[in-house]
Amino acid sequence: MSDLTYSPVGGTSSGLRPPGFRHLTYRVFLGSGPDLYRRASDAVLSFAMHRATGASVVASAPVAAPGVRVTVGFGPLRAPCEVVWTEKSGFAYGTLPGHPAAGEEAFLVTLEPHDRVWFTVTAYSRPAGALMRLGGPFAILFQHAYARLLGRALKRLCTVNA
Repeated sequence: MSDLTYSPVGGTSSGLRPPGFRHLTYRVFLGSGPDLYRRASDAVLSFAMHRATGASVVASAPVAAPGVRVTVGFGPLRAPCEVVWTEKSGFAYGTLPGHPAAGEEAFLVTLEPHDRVWFTVTAYSRPAGALMRLGGPFAILFQHAYARLLGRALKRLCTVNA
């Protein structure tokens, strides 16, 4: 039994925008072609994208799958999560006790018409403790900056020497 700190679980898969949460959507064009799509999907699912931001990543498995525990860290900040859904090109994790927020965040690569490859971060969250509540607007800015950082890291990983 999971000890996720929020409900509803899986909303990022269904497009649900639950009330009482802050919502984030960030989308960036990565390039074109099925090879880029495969490289980007692999980098997301293997947590390579997260590591490429400079974050420390400790995962209970090498690839995202439901139930895999992941802790992402920046300096002294630790964010424990559990993967709640996966598909062939991305996954979402939900927050566990000790995470400064309560909610869910999804990372998805899509191959769209004309072989255009996009990366999207979708999230809903609210403060889970004093750190995020005290951070106020700075916490929101950090979440948005982190989404952009992930997009830049993924683009760099998948297009260098492509």
